[in-house]
Amino acid sequence: MSVIVILVAAVVLIAVMFGLALWRDSVRQRGGRLVPLMLFKSRRRTVAVTLDVATAHLRDPARALRPSEPGNFFDRIVNPVASGIAAVARRISPPGYVDSVRRRLTIAGDDRPIGSDRFLAGRLATIALIPVGFILVELSSLPKLYKLLAFLLVTVSLLLGPEASLNRRAEARQNRIQRELPSLVDLLMISVEAGLGFDQALTRAVISLPGPLSEEFGRFLGEVRMGGERTESLEAIDSRTDVPELRSFLMALIQAERFGVSIGSILRSQAGDIRVSQRQHVEELAQKAPVKMLFPLVFCVMPALFIVVIGPAAIQIYDTIKGHGLG
Repeated sequence: MSVIVILVAAVVLIAVMFGLALWRDSVRQRGGRLVPLMLFKSRRRTVAVTLDVATAHLRDPARALRPSEPGNFFDRIVNPVASGIAAVARRISPPGYVDSVRRRLTIAGDDRPIGSDRFLAGRLATIALIPVGFILVELSSLPKLYKLLAFLLVTVSLLLGPEASLNRRAEARQNRIQRELPSLVDLLMISVEAGLGFDQALTRAVISLPGPLSEEFGRFLGEVRMGGERTESLEAIDSRTDVPELRSFLMALIQAERFGVSIGSILRSQAGDIRVSQRQHVEELAQKAPVKMLFPLVFCVMPALFIVVIGPAAIQIYDTIKGHGLG
């Protein structure tokens, strides 16, 4: 019995460690703030700050380790353990699963190798917790039916919970990028028509509209200023976001870059197309709302309404029938 308790405690401790690591990363991603680039006059300083803005969700510069620093608890213990467990998870995972995890993590805004290692390690830990949950449920004093329901609930939560959380993070970031895109394109169009170059207009838009889309374009600016190819950097944004509206906008920019088309006319046409696409998307969501409301309405609201409306009358009818029967 003591061995089982020790194993349970070890697995729970590992799961809690990886949960805290993932929670810290998600809080850091949500808490990132953009630094105004126009406060710095030096070009070198501007490039450095641009790269800091672009990689703020990847690594906090203030917490970067120096060679003489031992690192914090996560860097010294959690990350090496996660890498070791992730290596085991890769060997037993189905073909293509690791690539799918990396793809979804990238879309969610975390393309670090340690991010995928932590997720795979946490995934393996949650699967290992299933027999532990079975033992705990079996040792409880619940009735057999409740034990079965509790075990099914724990199993489904441990199997599908991490996947659902990752998918929700990726989808939330894509939805935010989709909402921010029309405003950014409008601001770019106004700035370019006012006489600014595309890079200067994009820098102003990144400063004025903080968010995941601005982080991606801030990373693009940093890569270009460090000597990267513009078309490759734009294609990299598409691979990191996977948003159809943004893909169309990036393809238009790439075509304008290759063929020398006026960027102002491209931005004006794209601004109108993106607004129309966003309006159609909102109308589509509005049409789906009644269908999504049907299930909770039929199975949750209507039974309660019938009980409130018909319940008192049914009780009176039952009492009347029972009274006549006794008479």
